[in-house]
Amino acid sequence: VQLVESGGGLVQPGGSLRLSCAASGFTFSTYAMSWYRQAPGKERELVAAITYTGGSTHYVDSMKGRFTISRDNAKNTLYLQMNSLKPEDTAMYFCTRLTIWGEGQWQYDYGGQGTQVTVSS
Repeated sequence: VQLVESGGGLVQPGGSLRLSCAASGFTFSTYAMSWYRQAPGKERELVAAITYTGGSTHYVDSMKGRFTISRDNAKNTLYLQMNSLKPEDTAMYFCTRLTIWGEGQWQYDYGGQGTQVTVSS
């Protein structure tokens, strides 16, 4: 299993970024996927999740309306569109393969190396 994130960078508050995650080594279309993030000195937290078909999504409340998770199963790629970025969104963002879906139960078995997102003026 390999998950390779890209698309991070430095952006001003209010700006946008689109993260991508290229998946390989497994049947991408049969797994729910998610994005997590980890800021310095903080625990890793779930950002958003998407079912294997893309038909259902879940967002952490603070990201609702600003972030959009999507996937292209033909390209084995997961995306995270981030709009209206805030300084508190600064973190390393990780693409992960979910094994358990559900509030309070989220669990993943593989994650990528991450891509850094820095929101600063």
